[in-house]
Order: sequence, then structure tokens, then C-alpha cells
Amino acid sequence: MEESEEYIINKIKETLESSNLENRSEFIDYILNSKKVFIYGVGRSGLVAKAFAIRLVQLGLKVFFIGETITPIVEPNDFVIVISKTGETMSAIQTANIVGRVGATVAVITAKGSSKLAHASNLLITLKTDSNNTISELAPLGTLFEDTALIFLDGMISDIMKRMGETEKNMRTRHAIWV
Repeated sequence: MEESEEYIINKIKETLESSNLENRSEFIDYILNSKKVFIYGVGRSGLVAKAFAIRLVQLGLKVFFIGETITPIVEPNDFVIVISKTGETMSAIQTANIVGRVGATVAVITAKGSSKLAHASNLLITLKTDSNNTISELAPLGTLFEDTALIFLDGMISDIMKRMGETEKNMRTRHAIWV
């Protein structure tokens, strides 16, 4: 295995083991009990957000990515998930504040639990990636946070499937057919 791959895999495992993920069950409750789920992120965090949104859609849930032209309006009692490593991305903070004022529940996934974005959340999941990454050439920029967030969110899909009584066969019927 290449040095960077081994480093990233080990750091993801360390991060998931050292992060406080007690809110995981509550996070899933909100997903399952909300009429609509909205997801937002910018850059690579946005790509992680979209990957999670796709899986939720394949489970048959009403899920939308904020910023797309066909995204409906966020309403009270909707659930909004915002992903940002730093928790200081202005558009993410603005999104959380606006949907919070509307009456939606805001969940934030970030590496910085004391960020402005974290303070705008109702439900906080902090993935404590190593901010003093001394070997940044093995995992540059936000790689560790983004990969950890993807693994964390993908790991929840199995729990959601079980709670919904869904199967991979059912999900496949909702899988997009790309031509």
C-alpha cells in the first residue's frame, strides 16, 4: 500500500474513534422524521454532501441539495445538513442562519466545534481531524476531513436502511440510469 493511502486510512480510523459521535442516532432520527432533508456544502465538502444525498434519495427519501435550481424552499420542520471543515465558510454560515430562522433543524458536520457554523447548529457532529497535520503532502488541504465525513455518512446508510426496512434491491430500483 502506498504511504499516503495507509496514512489517510489510519487517520480516518483515528478520527472516527476520537470524535464524539453520540448525536449519530439523533441525526438519523431527524433524517427519518423530516418531510424533506436538505444538504449543503461547498467544494469537496459539497461533493461529500451530494454523495450522501444520492444515497438518501436511493432510500426513497425527499432530499435536495441547496443551491441547485430545482431545490424547493426550506420550511419549518425540515432538516438541513451543512458540511464544512472549517465551519467558517461564509455561504455555509449564511445558509445555516437563514434556514434556522425559517424554523428548520440545522445539523452541522465540521472539524471545528467552536466555529461560527457550529454555533448556528441545533445538532453538531465534530470530526476532529488533525489540524496540525505535519505530513500534509500525504493528505493535502481538507483531505482527511472530507474522506472522514464521507466514511461517516456512508456508514450511517446501513443503519438507516435497517430502520426503514430497506434493502439494496429496493435501493437499486431508485438508482439513476445514466445514458
